[in-house]
Amino acid sequence: MKFTKMHGCGNDYVYVNCFEEKVENISKTAVKISDRHFGVGSDGLVLICPSEKCDVKMRMFNSDGSEAEMCGNAVRCVGKYVHDRGIVNKNVITVETLGGIKVLDMQLDEKGTVSVVKVDMGEPILKPELVPVKGEGDEPVKDLKIKAADKEFIFTCVSMGNPHAVTVIDDVDSFNVAKYGSIVEVDENFPRKTNTEFVQIVDKTNLKMRVWERGAGETLACGTGACGTAVACCLNGICEKGSNITIKLLGGSLVINWSNEDNHVYMTGPAQFVFDGVWNE
Repeated sequence: MKFTKMHGCGNDYVYVNCFEEKVENISKTAVKISDRHFGVGSDGLVLICPSEKCDVKMRMFNSDGSEAEMCGNAVRCVGKYVHDRGIVNKNVITVETLGGIKVLDMQLDEKGTVSVVKVDMGEPILKPELVPVKGEGDEPVKDLKIKAADKEFIFTCVSMGNPHAVTVIDDVDSFNVAKYGSIVEVDENFPRKTNTEFVQIVDKTNLKMRVWERGAGETLACGTGACGTAVACCLNGICEKGSNITIKLLGGSLVINWSNEDNHVYMTGPAQFVFDGVWNE
């Protein structure tokens, strides 16, 4: 099976062109190919497939074999792949995902290849039952208290096609993300588990974030998580809606804007090719 390794801000996946390849036992393959000692090594497996309603379809599987609704860093890489390899000959591309249709605006370098992608991530989902998170009524959950080991956190819950729980802490650099993120991920308040973002406020347009991803553990970046974080900080008056918010992750930075005009969240960030290979089971 031919594959391509790509990453967005260090959030790395193995990509397979399913216009040409067929993947058997997808979940099992995702686990094997993601293994950083015995496989290619990645945060998961992404399939680039034909779509009946968009230019392409993306299916994304975590390193534990579970299928996720969306991945912001992966969808940028899908855009770069199909543009640079001539599968879609347009600079604005639509991608079908389990988290809805995403519109990608390609920004090209001097060689004509994609270097940066701006993604219309759509409107954030705030209604508790749709996130999903346990909560009453239709109002966003902004004060969910969860005790994890020896600490209590207050979470704001947002879905960007997949669930996110965002909390503010004093210092992300020294924080034990694995200890607390693994507990919050499976908390009973989250029917489909959750991604967990730990956020440090630098100022109203600059944030630092580390993330524990559902089904993958801590990763160097999470695009939907950065979007969810920006929305949560706007909801809580930390940042201003309509402003460009730079979120610094372990693997790089993303710029997020929750637009006042259409209520959509826009994410801008890099997409980078690493190498091509052949996987032999």
